[in-house]
Amino acid sequence: MTQRSRLILAMVLTYLAYGMLLNTVGTVILRSIASLGVTKAGAGWFDGCKDVSIAAVSFLTASYLTRIGIRRAMAGALALSVLACVMMPLAGAYWAICLHFALIGTAFAFIKVGIYTLIGQVTDSPRAHAALTSIIEGGFMVGVLSVTVLFSLFVGHGLIDTSRDWLDVYWILAALCALCLALLLAAGHAPEAAKGEPPSILAMLALARLPLVMVFILCAFSYVFVEQGIGTWLPTFNNEVLRLPQSMSVLAGSFFAGSIALGRLGGGVLIQRFGWYRVVNACLGAVALAIALIVPLSRHLGAAPVTDWFHAPLAAWLFLGVGLFMAPIYPTLVSVLLSSSPRARHAELMGLVVIFSALGGTTGSRLTAMLFAGLDGATAFGCMVVPIAVLAIGVSLLRRRQLATGVAD
Repeated sequence: MTQRSRLILAMVLTYLAYGMLLNTVGTVILRSIASLGVTKAGAGWFDGCKDVSIAAVSFLTASYLTRIGIRRAMAGALALSVLACVMMPLAGAYWAICLHFALIGTAFAFIKVGIYTLIGQVTDSPRAHAALTSIIEGGFMVGVLSVTVLFSLFVGHGLIDTSRDWLDVYWILAALCALCLALLLAAGHAPEAAKGEPPSILAMLALARLPLVMVFILCAFSYVFVEQGIGTWLPTFNNEVLRLPQSMSVLAGSFFAGSIALGRLGGGVLIQRFGWYRVVNACLGAVALAIALIVPLSRHLGAAPVTDWFHAPLAAWLFLGVGLFMAPIYPTLVSVLLSSSPRARHAELMGLVVIFSALGGTTGSRLTAMLFAGLDGATAFGCMVVPIAVLAIGVSLLRRRQLATGVAD
């Protein structure tokens, strides 16, 4: 195996690992409430610990990553992730969970910028760049799908399970991060990046004042608010509102992630046929309709727990539609932003994408937690129609700004 092949393998497996690590929040919320006595309000901070650290560190990575060295920064991030995973089963406490997600978020900020930088260094054409990007993003979705299945193997099948066996999953995740670190070190030195002035924090902040970027920030914030608010609290909703056993509640999260993966693949084909604006508006309408149906269907289900998928309520299956139609929206909006902007600005724009997406995810998860604790799960998810409406307005404004730049659909 050549040095380039070893490096690509390390990149794919590393992104797969972080697909798993970043998408454990929903399961951790469910299990920490049941086995560690964490309150819903307290669990609402888990996403914040992850996303705020991603946003804060992203300010620094764009300016200082090339000075530190891409390979050195990624190796340090993976070593930090190993420690964060080992800490979970050893401590098994609320503070350890918060610290774990803060460390994982910090590591991912370096990993994401590092991997996207390396993609350009190990490919020699736009077609090769796009192909490798698709493979790496596909690895991330494999991680998202597999982590919920992995957790379901360590969760009991009853409606209530107070065991702490789920913490043992983190030994497996620690071993995976250690394997990624070994592969990265075995790959040798990464290719040298082209010399140039690195993106600066001031450059990113200056771009945030542009009308097109401001509208995109509104759209990205609203979208991630909905996606993280639903995705993070879906296992708890399935267990407490829909009366699914905890193992089924966790496994349903993998179905939700699978519907997102399928939606992104199919969305690309539809956008080529009908244009992004029509497809995104149709998806927004479908998501709003699905949520409007889920709320009444999730009430008055009775006290008897569900024992198998054949008896799962219709509301549980409608979440597949939510994921399917939400999926194409976010990558499409990012593509519209980048294609309407000069290529020289793409690095700073991606910094803003990471930062405001993280802030939207934190806000969505936190407010959903407050609504869950103060009202009920059905009402909490029903309130998602508000950011969806804001997103629809933002998409219309984004379309106008795109047309103003003279970029074709």
